[in-house]
Amino acid sequence: MAALQQTPITFQSRSPPPTQLIPGTVAKISFSGGLKLPKLTLKLRSKRTSRRGRGGGVLGAKMADSAAGSYANALADVAKSNETLEQTTADLEKIEKIFDDDAVYDFFVSPIVSEEKKRELVDEIVSSTGIQPHVANFLNILVDMKRIELIKDIVKEFEKVYNTLTDTELAVVTSVVKLESQHLAQIAKGVQRLTGAKNVRIKTVIDESLVAGFTIRYGNSGSKLIDMSVKKQLEDIAAQLEIGDIQLAV
Repeated sequence: MAALQQTPITFQSRSPPPTQLIPGTVAKISFSGGLKLPKLTLKLRSKRTSRRGRGGGVLGAKMADSAAGSYANALADVAKSNETLEQTTADLEKIEKIFDDDAVYDFFVSPIVSEEKKRELVDEIVSSTGIQPHVANFLNILVDMKRIELIKDIVKEFEKVYNTLTDTELAVVTSVVKLESQHLAQIAKGVQRLTGAKNVRIKTVIDESLVAGFTIRYGNSGSKLIDMSVKKQLEDIAAQLEIGDIQLAV
């Protein structure tokens, strides 16, 4: 029996420890993530509904945030106790990328897919990514407790916990093309000067709509923005042309 603990709650998984992986037979249907999902037929909804919580509206979102925070703190406690906070953060970044694929997320949240099949896919994720046993076990716990739909929120909450514990400022740099490491280092130093944080973590995003240049978002929940993109400059020019009256010399 594997257990993750956070006072005053205890999470227990009914699945076997991920260090003793049991290979499962799955049908070969590939998607962009490289994993293989069992065959699954789902009725598509005309509109995608929010899956953040089991309740509806604002109350449901608050309950989801509260639950995600509890799970994130429990995982952080385990990572701190075995001194793997950095590696656990890296593992969750891998998981975040995997669950960004709609095929993976839809598979795990589907009520018609058995827990056994979901755990088999967890085993394949563990095998393909090399995530640590306690992180793999954490995924199994979410499957067992039918809270896997919270995984994206948990990753975000864990990031907040990590940043608080390590006095780290997260900066999301969005650019048209991949920036060189020396440029990212300069950006990190700039954010550090602005915030006074001990550490700065850079996450990169590619967005071709910026035309050229880049943006930097940092602060609490990304509340502060430095926009050095050509798109912003073009928008400013357009705004000036729309607002200002053009005076012609007679």
